[in-house]
Amino acid sequence: MTAPDLPPAEREDGAPPQAHVRRHFGFSWIWLLPLGALGLVGYLVYSLVARRGPTISITFDTAEGLTAGETPVKYKAVTLGVVEQIELTDDLSHVRAKVRMNAQASSLLTAHARFWVVRPRLSGGFAALQSGLETLVSGAYVAVDPGPKGGERQTTFTGLEKPPSTRSDEPGTVYFLTSDTLGGLSEGAPLYYHDVPAGEVLNYELDANTHAFSLRIFVRAPYDRHVVTGTRFWNSSGIRVDTGSQGLHVELQSVKSLLSGGIAFEDPPQTSGPASKPESTFRLFPDRAQAEVGLYGPGVACVSYLQSSTNGLGPGSAVTLFGERVGTVTSVALVRDRRSEHQGELAARVGYELEPARALGDTDRGALTSDGIRALAHAGLRVALESSSFLTGEKELALEYVPGASAATLAIEGDSLVLPAQSHDFQGLTTALGGIAAKINAIPFESIGEHVDHALASLDRSVSGPELPRAMAALEDALEQTAELAREAKADLGPALARLPVISAKLERAADKAQAAFGEEGYGSDSTTQRNLERMLDQVGDAARSVRLLADYLNRHPEALVSGRRENEP
Repeated sequence: MTAPDLPPAEREDGAPPQAHVRRHFGFSWIWLLPLGALGLVGYLVYSLVARRGPTISITFDTAEGLTAGETPVKYKAVTLGVVEQIELTDDLSHVRAKVRMNAQASSLLTAHARFWVVRPRLSGGFAALQSGLETLVSGAYVAVDPGPKGGERQTTFTGLEKPPSTRSDEPGTVYFLTSDTLGGLSEGAPLYYHDVPAGEVLNYELDANTHAFSLRIFVRAPYDRHVVTGTRFWNSSGIRVDTGSQGLHVELQSVKSLLSGGIAFEDPPQTSGPASKPESTFRLFPDRAQAEVGLYGPGVACVSYLQSSTNGLGPGSAVTLFGERVGTVTSVALVRDRRSEHQGELAARVGYELEPARALGDTDRGALTSDGIRALAHAGLRVALESSSFLTGEKELALEYVPGASAATLAIEGDSLVLPAQSHDFQGLTTALGGIAAKINAIPFESIGEHVDHALASLDRSVSGPELPRAMAALEDALEQTAELAREAKADLGPALARLPVISAKLERAADKAQAAFGEEGYGSDSTTQRNLERMLDQVGDAARSVRLLADYLNRHPEALVSGRRENEP
């Protein structure tokens, strides 16, 4: 330890003392502060440089929703960059956005990448509106889909004006549908399989030659394996109301399909074939009923001619057998009847398809084959037009047996069987009731009423006049006199009636004696006297029997002396 330096003695001449400087070569802690700040700045610069990716250029039709320095670029809700600058292209037709991407996004910037602006949209259907609702709170942003892996690195891109319906991370298959009308369908309209969302409509275009629409659809996996050769697609947009024989039935696929339209599809029952190839083309049917024609396998094409109103019958109407649906109407047209017995007449030609697999089991389907239908028609099976709903006038074709129908031999028209038809629907009932009403109207009710009025007036005069009381009094007197006469006859004729049996017995005995006496005299049988006597004796015998019978009858009915013998009295 060194002693402290003492201040030098002042100089005798009064000059200040000279300073003594001591050199210090040790480390000072104060230097840590600037060194730490320098290191932090270096780290920040390094981190910024390390995370900073390339700058890319994206061209859009408009800068709507874009803000320089604020609009982010996102993938799966993760921010990968930000828009730094927005400028017009040289021809002023588009805008160019300069986007600074981070290093993590470098591997996504290939020729397969797609960019678009996510913002609220009123066009493109309910799906487009739904996808942009989140931007009402968070603001618009640029979304990116990297596409398949691989591809050349790229820094210049052309942005999409509409969000793509398919994503690279969503497996599925693209197909095409053809239809004469759209029926409320739009881009983004959903696809349903057994009421489950299974895809959507990508876009559509009108063919200038066929004037038909071609719809490009995307079916997500695993539902795309149900799209086979026999798969049926139909328009399920809006609300379907059915008031047929099953009662009131309201069908709504979903609220989403109500707003933007929808398509449903169904594969044939017991399908085991491979899925259709990508971009295969299918027909889009207007409703489920028409789509189900042929869905249950090969059917039997039939035709019937009707000479009654077919209002309420059209493609998709049901064909029933004992109330069970076994087919579908495919066409209704007004033509000249081609049957030989109806040449030149106009009739409604109804074409329909019988589908045995719809209602019958494997062992019973032979009844609705060509040979089976011929046998049924020979046994009296006929086609009738019936009303399935009196409320809406909807009609259907019914196969039923007609009692007393003659055996029919079916004709063939092209590939279709011609089944005989009869009309006993509501219209036929109305016609019959009209005929009955006409006959009732022909009855002269007014004339009959006048005669009845006259008869009642005459009866009233007769009843209310003095003749009827006098006639009743006279009848009562006559009955009293008749009863008195019967009593007197019974009292006076009693002894005579008692003697009638005795007289009858005496006559019989006298006849017997006379016959015996004539027999003893020996008159020949051929003698005229003998024959006359025999006839006389017979008459005497008959008289005796008549007297006996008269006595017996008068004993039982003494009033017969006054009133006579009653009818059918023995």
